[in-house]
Amino acid sequence: MTGMPAFSQLAYAPMTAGDVDEVWALEQSVFPYPWSRANFAESLSSGYDAWTVRDPAGALAAYYLLMYVVDEAHLLDVAVSGARQRQGLGRHLLDRIAARARDQGMASVLLEVRPSNERALEVYRRHGYAEIGRRKGYYPAGPGGREDAIVMRLEL
Repeated sequence: MTGMPAFSQLAYAPMTAGDVDEVWALEQSVFPYPWSRANFAESLSSGYDAWTVRDPAGALAAYYLLMYVVDEAHLLDVAVSGARQRQGLGRHLLDRIAARARDQGMASVLLEVRPSNERALEVYRRHGYAEIGRRKGYYPAGPGGREDAIVMRLEL
């Protein structure tokens, strides 16, 4: 747990338009095919449930965005800064996401993940998410290529 403050010292706050540039920079630093800046701005203007997570010094450690549809929360995006990875923050965020979805009256959390993202798949599986399907050619990959998405659900 070197370098990571106790999770109780993290500050969670609703994402605002003022956070978008910093969130987008983190997104670009951790994903080979990141969301665009416009994706974040549109998510905020659509009223999605978006959160930032900051360490005691105010540095952005992570973020997540949820969309609620009927009785299901859809985890649209979640990221942990490279400096904060492998310290349990991702698992902690999944607990927070499930609690947030329960508080909103949701029965489950749905997400998509790349089959090539083995680390994330393992974290999701250990956290109780189960594979429920595939979306063919969902993600961009390589020069002009596409990668399927594994669809996973956590029953709350």
